[in-house]
Amino acid sequence: MGIRTAIHDMGAMKRLLTGAEEQARVLGEETPGPEHLLLAALTLPDDSARTALAASGATVEDVHRALAESHAAALRSVGIDTDTIPAPTPAPTPRGPYRASGTANEVFRRATALARADRPRNLRTAHVLIAVAELEHGTAARVLRTLHIDPPTLIQAAHATIRA
Repeated sequence: MGIRTAIHDMGAMKRLLTGAEEQARVLGEETPGPEHLLLAALTLPDDSARTALAASGATVEDVHRALAESHAAALRSVGIDTDTIPAPTPAPTPRGPYRASGTANEVFRRATALARADRPRNLRTAHVLIAVAELEHGTAARVLRTLHIDPPTLIQAAHATIRA
C-alpha cells in the first residue's frame, strides 16, 4: 500500500466511522451497527455507494424509511404500539475510543479487505455497501429485503461503480 492510499484510507475510515457514530446517535442508539455504517456510506462525499444503490432502484431516503419500518416492526413484534412512543431522543455524544457492534466491526473489516483487493486500493463507500449486502441477518439485511433489493445484483452494481 502506497502512502497516498494509506492517507486516503485513513481519512475515509475516519469519516465513515464518525458518520456511523452520528447516524446511531441521531437514531437514539449508543453503539453503531451495520445499518449505521450503511447510512454513513450513503451520506459521505464519495458517491459510489449511492450510485450502486440507485442502480438497484433505491435512494438514501428509501433506506431511512425502510430502517424506520424495520425498527417499528421489531417493536410491534414484542407488543409495543409504535404510535404511542415518542421519536427517538439522540443518544449522548460518544466519549472515549470508538465502539461498534460486533457485526459492524465485521462489516468494516470486510469493506477494508475488499478495498485492499481492488485496484486502485482506495476504500470506497461502495466497499461498505458490498459488505452490508453480504449480510444474511440483522437490521441492515432486513432493510435491503424491505426495499426488494437483490443482494447479488447490488454487489454487482457496487463492483461496477468501483471500477468506473
